Amino acid sequence: MTETRARRSGPAVDLGPPWNVVVLNDDHNTFDGVAHALAAVLPNVSLELGLRIANAIHTKGSFVVWSGHREVAEHYWRGLKERGLTMAPLEQ
Repeated sequence: MTETRARRSGPAVDLGPPWNVVVLNDDHNTFDGVAHALAAVLPNVSLELGLRIANAIHTKGSFVVWSGHREVAEHYWRGLKERGLTMAPLEQ
């Protein structure tokens, strides 16, 4: 079997370090509410994984829930904020 890979043409682009989407612990969101918001907004996050992440947010006070390109990070940050989660500013 032959492996095919996409090739990039042109000069390499340095995108810099990834941007982190950080959810903060708060006193008004429930574990279920946080888990549902995470599952609705973030790719590959099931309700079960959302509950584990919600526990980490509660235990640690904050948690990086996604990291990557700035535009995508802004999209996820906005989606979580719109669902009522308490968000830290985007950070690199």
